[in-house]
Amino acid sequence: MLLQADESQLVLVDFQARLKPAMLDAQAVWANAARLATMAKALQLPIWGTEQNPSRLGEMPPEIRGHCRQVLAKMHFSAVEEGLGEWLKPEPAQAPCGNARSLPRHLQKPQAAAQERQTIVLAGCEAHVCLLQTALDLLEDEFEVWVVTDACSSRTERNRDAAYDRLAGAGAELVTTEMVAFEWIRTAEHPDFKLLQTLFK
Repeated sequence: MLLQADESQLVLVDFQARLKPAMLDAQAVWANAARLATMAKALQLPIWGTEQNPSRLGEMPPEIRGHCRQVLAKMHFSAVEEGLGEWLKPEPAQAPCGNARSLPRHLQKPQAAAQERQTIVLAGCEAHVCLLQTALDLLEDEFEVWVVTDACSSRTERNRDAAYDRLAGAGAELVTTEMVAFEWIRTAEHPDFKLLQTLFK
């Protein structure tokens, strides 16, 4: 029941400039999102971002956006409705292309299948709207969903906590930023342990 780094992907939902002033504990939440992104990047995990109506709500800050492989601009509250699920699935292996001088098929090395990463670590805003709807759709698509509670926020405590209750009831695991980071590296002998210590001083 511990997180496995080699099975994980990180999705950062709507950490946008114009949402931040209205969110509870925004400074700490945005800082935890940046910590998660930094740790995931060091471990070479896929990192994805979403932005709700960015022309109105602005972009993610560079310290978060810069870590993302891609950022999905969306109007639906659930990012899955706009194609996030396809991003999270491995690309099918490409058939080898060649010309007349290519090796015969029996001498070609088999293409390695793309690794499936079914564990989605989610953080973002608002916990009871975009994050909740994205998480529920991912669960329905049979991903394992881990919600990082201290890297999520809503405008009110009641809405945020109701989201956590509903997510737990639906089968999501509720974790914290430090739980995720320490489970991803597992040992003080890990090459990125010093980075972890720096991030969580």
